[in-house]
Amino acid sequence: MHGIEMSYLNYFDADAAWSVAREFAEAGKHAAVVVKHANPCGLAVREHQIDAWEAARAGDPVSAFGGIVAFSERMNSDTADKMRGLLLDVVIAPNYDDEALAILRTRRRTRVLKVAADDPPRLEVRSVSGGALVQEPDNLDGDEFQDFRVVTERAPTDEEEIDLWFAWRACRFVKSNAIVLAKDRALVGMGAGQPNRVTSVNLSARVAGDEAVGAVMASDAFFPFPDAVEFAAEVGVKAVVQPGGSVNDESVIDAANELGIAMVFTGRRHFYH
Repeated sequence: MHGIEMSYLNYFDADAAWSVAREFAEAGKHAAVVVKHANPCGLAVREHQIDAWEAARAGDPVSAFGGIVAFSERMNSDTADKMRGLLLDVVIAPNYDDEALAILRTRRRTRVLKVAADDPPRLEVRSVSGGALVQEPDNLDGDEFQDFRVVTERAPTDEEEIDLWFAWRACRFVKSNAIVLAKDRALVGMGAGQPNRVTSVNLSARVAGDEAVGAVMASDAFFPFPDAVEFAAEVGVKAVVQPGGSVNDESVIDAANELGIAMVFTGRRHFYH
């Protein structure tokens, strides 16, 4: 609808951003997501779109510069006006108010995309030497949290349950080894694509800063050792969701119990590559 020509990576990142926004679309709510290099670095769900945008940007305000932004609902002028002054490569929404579009068209380089509401793809295809890999997407059922298993002495509170489900859903869009810290239905820290899980925990905590206190943590695959959970407790994390399945699950659970952390096992992993 506006802006300079889309590049290969613009399409790739825009698709990643819209996939997250679509996942978190919810009746009566607004989801906003900021993506860099196909990883969501900001994400929030709020009653008002402008609040969702501000919370998503706050998740990593440094990385939001030059980012790709997607909204689950029609963009209004208040949100578009609030975005002034921040360089953005792509903005995506199902539609735009006339005044919002007029504001966005004052940007010289930002690509403004209108995307049709759609369902997630039924298959994912990845090229490899000599052929292609085809798999079903890693989709989640809305009732799946009811099947999660509490493995610690302390069960999550009602508020923690909401954030754990939010974090687990967000974590599937982050490249492995993936760690997500979330609080109040907003991403406050993220560690992606690291060769070991402890580094991802450190990165997510560094981004979150003081917001890590009282947050929950999601891990896309099991913790092989207690060290990641121990570090998460040091920065203030109160609850953890992870697949389980390590030979050291018992020692990880013991560490969580000693630290007063609630932990749930999902029985499945994301492991996005």
